[in-house]
Amino acid sequence: MAANVFCPLYKTVGFGLLRRSLKPRSAAADFWREGEGAVFLTTAGQHGYLARLHAQEAGHRREEEGVAEEEKSCLERYELGRQPANTKLSSNKTVRRVRVRGGNVKWRALRLDHGNYSWGSEAVTRKTRILDVVYNASNNELVRTQTLVKSAIVQVDAAPFKQWYLQHYGVEIGRKKKAPSAKKEATEEGEAATEEEKKSNHVTRKLEKRQQGRKLDPHIEEQFGSGRLLASISSRPGQCGRADGYILEGKELEFYMKKIQRKKGKGAGAAA
Repeated sequence: MAANVFCPLYKTVGFGLLRRSLKPRSAAADFWREGEGAVFLTTAGQHGYLARLHAQEAGHRREEEGVAEEEKSCLERYELGRQPANTKLSSNKTVRRVRVRGGNVKWRALRLDHGNYSWGSEAVTRKTRILDVVYNASNNELVRTQTLVKSAIVQVDAAPFKQWYLQHYGVEIGRKKKAPSAKKEATEEGEAATEEEKKSNHVTRKLEKRQQGRKLDPHIEEQFGSGRLLASISSRPGQCGRADGYILEGKELEFYMKKIQRKKGKGAGAAA
């Protein structure tokens, strides 16, 4: 009988949902008045239908009479909550294998100190050491505890990139300027080094051609002098077991440099 009645709610919630909601248990019926006409619903109608509009999780659902569902004695496997990895910056690398839903595997990194970092403008990636965690937009506590998470700003060792730059362009970056007396000694050493490192004409022409399109951000060049580059972690160490990321450049680098500088200023003011 319920299948033949007219109900304006069919249009809004769909016929199938309402039909599933209206499960008659007796011959008794409720009447729900809407305007001039009356809409016929079975016993499971008005109260049961409204109750089923809420979430379908077992813990929140009530019976049609309003009785709360009995609590389960134990959680189901799909309801478990695993503790966070809280990957620490440590030389004692530790990665655990975790079996997850469907027989799949995740890798839970507990301690890491290396990662693959890409230099976007030069299209080069090198494995390098993570030296320090300097900024985290979500929580300063993660900086204090040296926790590696996605989007954390870290300092990485610049040596692998410096070595690649010298090999690719023939230019050594990050060298500090020396005093005049030291310059003479350096020139003598440089002349001796050039004699040892004689390059073929082919290599010389190749390096000269690469020099034409060479551009280096002043902020990055300054960081090469200190031997540390600011980078962002783009992987999820607690899920894939790696702390990979990219070197900060351009507007993004300027933004985080200001943030870190402001944070240092606040720390100095608080200490004073």
